[in-house]
Amino acid sequence: MLNNDLWVESFIVGALAMRCSVVTDLKTGDTVIIDGGSETQRIISWIEDFSGQGPDWFKGPSSFDTMNSFGLSRRKVIALVNTHAHFDHSGEIPYLLERYDVSWYLHPEDDYLQSLAQKSAQRWGFNLPTPAIADKQLEDNMTLELGSLKFEIYHTPGHTLGGCCIEVEVEDGANHLFAGDTLFAGSVGRTDLPFSGGDFNLLSHSVITKLWPLEGDTVVHPGHGPMTTIGVEKSTNPFVGVQSAAFAEFN
Repeated sequence: MLNNDLWVESFIVGALAMRCSVVTDLKTGDTVIIDGGSETQRIISWIEDFSGQGPDWFKGPSSFDTMNSFGLSRRKVIALVNTHAHFDHSGEIPYLLERYDVSWYLHPEDDYLQSLAQKSAQRWGFNLPTPAIADKQLEDNMTLELGSLKFEIYHTPGHTLGGCCIEVEVEDGANHLFAGDTLFAGSVGRTDLPFSGGDFNLLSHSVITKLWPLEGDTVVHPGHGPMTTIGVEKSTNPFVGVQSAAFAEFN
């Protein structure tokens, strides 16, 4: 995909300030929602009407006039994809599936965790619908072609058993990696959450072997917190960067 054809938006949503990413091909309007776990009506309204509170970060149009200037009159949501199944990332998927007749992709090792989404949210004082069931599976090293969009999938367990990172390649610019809670700016995902299969050694191995080989200028969209790049995190991340004990063990 060419850099000018890629339209990416970040919505920081819910009480846990989770990042939902919306990726659109400006040539075709094909749109994929990544981690649509909260404030789904806000996301739907913006995708369909540019109404309400827009994205917190975007690369692409922010109005119909700008979108029309690219020759695009509307967007079409063609799939939902999740990096993992903690409730802040997946709890409101049922509302998106009610609105859009599309498939939902999740790694199968997070199916059990997804079945607990409603109960997990209740422990935090949140009310969520009956958990959705993913009808499509993510697999390690698969190329996921969704309409005119193409993603590379990396299974990166450690925060959860089925955690994945999702990369979109850009021909004439930096790639984008939707990292969920695997990698943050200056940190990594928690490994102590119940029923998740968290394991720091496994998470470190995932990051070091799967993510550090990516291009250094790859833009990282973490599930929480500020955006960063692979190069910055590889150089400076105190948990998994090149100066860390984990890197010495797994490199």
